[in-house]
Amino acid sequence: MLCLVSLFTSSLVQSQETRESGAYYCSQKKSAMSQESFSALKETLTLGPTHTYDVLSYTMSLNVYNSFFSPYPKNFAAKTTILLKVDSTLNSIKLNAINTSLTIDSVRLAGVSFTHTGNILTIQLNRTYNPEEQLQVRVCYHHNNITDGAFNASGGHVFTDAEPEGARHWFPCWDKPSDKAFLDITIKVPATAKCGSNGALLDSIINGDTLTYHWASAQPLATYLMVMTARLNYNLDIVYWHKLSNPADSIPLRFYYNAGESPYYIESILPDMTTYYSQNFIEHPFQKNGFATLNSDFAWGGMENQTLTSLCPGCWYESIVSHEYAHQWFGDMITCATWADIWLNEGFATWMEAFWIEKTGGYSGYINDIHNDASDYIANNPGWAISVPDWAINTPPVGILFNFQITYEKAACALHQVRYLLGDTLFFQMMQAYCADTNLKFKSATTADFNAKVNEVSGANYDWYFADWIYQPNHPVYQNKYNFEDLGTGQWHVNFHASQVQTNSGFFRMILNFRVVFADLTDTTFRVMNDANNQIFTWTFNKTPIHFYFDPNNEIVLKQGTTVLGVSGPEKLEGFHLYQNIPNPVANTTKIVYELKNDCHIHLDIMDISGKIITSPLDENAVQGKHWVNVDCSIFAPGIYYYSMQAGEYRQIQKMIITK
Repeated sequence: MLCLVSLFTSSLVQSQETRESGAYYCSQKKSAMSQESFSALKETLTLGPTHTYDVLSYTMSLNVYNSFFSPYPKNFAAKTTILLKVDSTLNSIKLNAINTSLTIDSVRLAGVSFTHTGNILTIQLNRTYNPEEQLQVRVCYHHNNITDGAFNASGGHVFTDAEPEGARHWFPCWDKPSDKAFLDITIKVPATAKCGSNGALLDSIINGDTLTYHWASAQPLATYLMVMTARLNYNLDIVYWHKLSNPADSIPLRFYYNAGESPYYIESILPDMTTYYSQNFIEHPFQKNGFATLNSDFAWGGMENQTLTSLCPGCWYESIVSHEYAHQWFGDMITCATWADIWLNEGFATWMEAFWIEKTGGYSGYINDIHNDASDYIANNPGWAISVPDWAINTPPVGILFNFQITYEKAACALHQVRYLLGDTLFFQMMQAYCADTNLKFKSATTADFNAKVNEVSGANYDWYFADWIYQPNHPVYQNKYNFEDLGTGQWHVNFHASQVQTNSGFFRMILNFRVVFADLTDTTFRVMNDANNQIFTWTFNKTPIHFYFDPNNEIVLKQGTTVLGVSGPEKLEGFHLYQNIPNPVANTTKIVYELKNDCHIHLDIMDISGKIITSPLDENAVQGKHWVNVDCSIFAPGIYYYSMQAGEYRQIQKMIITK
C-alpha cells in the first residue's frame, strides 16, 4: 500500500475552514455557466425524456496532444463508438451534437447516411431494427476551435465540464441524465502530462513524446458525469481506503493538484469520510475515486464527475469535498432521472455536508448547519418549488436549475424534515434501502421513487409530504394560538389552534410536535397530524400546565410565524367533548365516550407515542348527543398511546395507557 509520509505533517494540514459552504461553491460554479454556452442547449429537440433506444456504452478515442501547447487550441480529433439496444422498432437514431462545437466527419455502419442540423445528429440506419436488438455505430468527428465551456484548454491544462447538458459539446450522445452507459476512453496527451478520467486506469502506454491513457468504468454513468482531466506536470498523490466488507481489499483515492497547493489535510480525512458515508448509507460503490484541481477556467466550486471530482484551483476545502464526495452516492451512484429531480442530487449532497459536521460536532453542529440553510432560504426565497415537473421536459436556465436557495438549501432542509418525520432509526434504514435498491443503484431515480421508498420503509403514506413540501412553492407561515383551561375538577385543558396565513401557496400538511411543562416542572411531549387549516386540538391533563411549546426543537425548519397565548376554549367552538377512556390503564377493551351538540362527521384515530396512526376504528356521521365506541386494545404492545377524535375542524386528543 502506498503511504504518504507527509500525510500528517502539521505545517501542511488545513483545518476545517471558515468559508462558504460547499453547496454555495457548487451552486455558484454551476449557475455561472455562460449564457452563450447554455443557449446552445435550448434548441427544440425531438428527444424528450424518453427515447427509442437505450445506450449501453460509449467507447471513445481522443487525441488532445496539441491542446497542451501555445496557442492552446481547443480543436481535437476523436471517434466515439456507441453501442445501443433498440427499445422500439426504428430505422434511424438521433443524437445530441452541437453544430458549432462538433463537425461530423463520418458515421460508420454499412449503408448508413446522416445529417447534422439543429444540433441533432440523425443517423439513417442500414435496416429496420426490432426491440431488444443491439447495434453499434461509430462517429468520427473533430471538435472545433471554439470556447464552449465543455472542452477547455489553456496554459497546459485540458479538461471537460458537462453539467447539465454539455456533453453534447465534446462527443455525440443522448444527453439526458436518465440513460446511463458504460464508458471506455483512450486519450492521447504529451508524455509529461498526467490524465484522469472515470473508472479505473487500465493502461498508460508511452510512444515517443506521446502518452496514451486508457480508462474504463465498471459502472454505468450519465453523460454529464463523464470527464477527462489532464495537465502537464500535474502532481498526483494516491491514498487507499480499505473496504468495510473486506479490509484486505482497498480502493485508490487519487489527488491531482497544481504546483503550490496543499491537499494533504483532505488526503488525511477522506478515508474517514468514506467510512462514515459507507457505514450510514452503502459501502463506497466505485472501483476508485479522486479529486483534481483545475485552473481559472473553472473558477468556482466543484463538479462531481463520477469517480473524479473537479475542484476550483486551490479549493482543498473540507466543506466542498464533503459536498462533492457525497454526490458519489447521491447523484452518481443514483442519478436524478430528469432535471425535475435535481434536488435528489444537490439537496442530498447539501444535507450530507451537515451530516459530515454531525460526525465531529454532534447533532447540535448538524442542526445548526441545517438552520443556517433554512434561514438563508427564507431570507432569499425566489418562490418556486423544489421540483417542477416541467423541468423533466424543458431544461430550465442554469440560474434556476442550480439556484442555491431552492435546489440546495431548501432541498436539504426538506430532507432533514423527512428525518424528523421518520425518526433516526427509520430514516437511516430508509436511506440505506434507497441506496441498496437494485432498481435504483447505478441507475436513476425520480422524486416519486424516493417518495415510494419513504413509504415502503416507514410503513406509512407520506405522499402528502411530497405533494406539499416538494412540489409546492414557498413554506408555511404560522399564526398559532393556545391557552390553558381550568376545568375546576383538578383537570386542565390545553387548547391549540393551528393556523397558516401564507398567501403565496396552499396549505402545508405536517406532523406537529409539542411540549407541555407543568407546575411540578415535569413535562410531556406529543405529536399530532395537522392536515387542515385552522384545526383546534385539545389535550386533557390532571395537573396544571404552565408552558406550551410548538415545535420545541425547531425541527420543522422550513417555516415562519408565531405561537402565542389566546385561543378560545372548546365549548365556544363546536360544543364537542372527548372523555377519558374507561378503563385507563387498559389491558383488553376500553370504552371511548364523546359528546356532540350538533350533527357532524366523526373520525377517531389511535396513535402511538410518535404520532403514527395505528388504527382508525371510527369514521362516520353522528347525531347530536353522547355516544361511545369500544376499542380492542389487546392487539397493541404495552405503552402510552393517544386517541384523537375530530368533528369538522375541531379535534381533541386524550392519552391512554395500555398494559398487559
